[in-house]
Amino acid sequence: MSKNYIPTINVSSLISNNFNTQRAKKTLLKIKKASIEVGFFQIISHGISKKNIKDITSVGNNFFKSSNLNKMKLAPKKWNKKNKNIYRGYFPNDVNGKEGLDIGDLKVTKSYAAKLKNQYIEYLDLKKSLNKKSIKVLENYYDNIFNLSETLFKSIIKIYNLDIVKSKIAFRRQKTLSTLRFNFYPNQTKPVEISKQDGVALGCETHVDSGIFTVLYQDKKGGLQVQNRNNKKWYDVPFNRNALIVNTGLALEFLSKGKFKATNHRVLWNKTKRMSIPFFFEPSYDFKMNKSFFTNKPNHKKGLYFEKFLNKSLKKFVEYQR
Repeated sequence: MSKNYIPTINVSSLISNNFNTQRAKKTLLKIKKASIEVGFFQIISHGISKKNIKDITSVGNNFFKSSNLNKMKLAPKKWNKKNKNIYRGYFPNDVNGKEGLDIGDLKVTKSYAAKLKNQYIEYLDLKKSLNKKSIKVLENYYDNIFNLSETLFKSIIKIYNLDIVKSKIAFRRQKTLSTLRFNFYPNQTKPVEISKQDGVALGCETHVDSGIFTVLYQDKKGGLQVQNRNNKKWYDVPFNRNALIVNTGLALEFLSKGKFKATNHRVLWNKTKRMSIPFFFEPSYDFKMNKSFFTNKPNHKKGLYFEKFLNKSLKKFVEYQR
């Protein structure tokens, strides 16, 4: 498979959130082209340090290496009757061939979640399974990846020649449904799915993501593939230790009236252990999804609440059938 299909974009000119320099404008054009034509791109010089990425992968690896008893302390009620969490937490690998840990905004406190009473805004007591150092690493990475994702969303807003303050209408920390996930693929004895299109054995089914963007770190084993929308062929997303992978989701496709389409992707069956760390950048639960968002005269009072939009989208994923 060709490795040149996925563009690599240096986003250093955007990190300061000044989108009006000549360098920034050129970068915006590259993001626009990659998002529209491919739906996937890799970003370098993104502002998240190699140490932060190394630390976050260590947290994930150590968690999945820990005892089943320790991991199940964070499992949703479906797998641990003692817990109240339903949406956030750990799910075992007998669900869909991989283990996972879903973490929401770490700024969400127990009292805040109880007061809000939203099905997706849950307090997850990470202290049950993780030490203080690991939790601090998670907090740091979540802050950094959230800010980076918002910069990418502001880039889309600027592509429409609109004011980047619009980002705050869709995204407010603690109210967003953004999720930091750890995917751990064990030594899979059999594939999760055989592709009906080309007969390839898969470790993760063909799908599109639900949010605005997914910003992903994959380890050197790789395995992620992207489908070309035109010729339906599959292309590898190569491992790049300096890069994070970005793909567009259904929420962005909706808001942009199909201009920025969500793209099919999958993971090849790999008989060795593999971990990926996607960040699903998803709007506030009460953000009203309206196709006038990227216009000069948006109607923010009408539309489908993102919470309901997400709920509908998640039904296709086995691990969320809780």
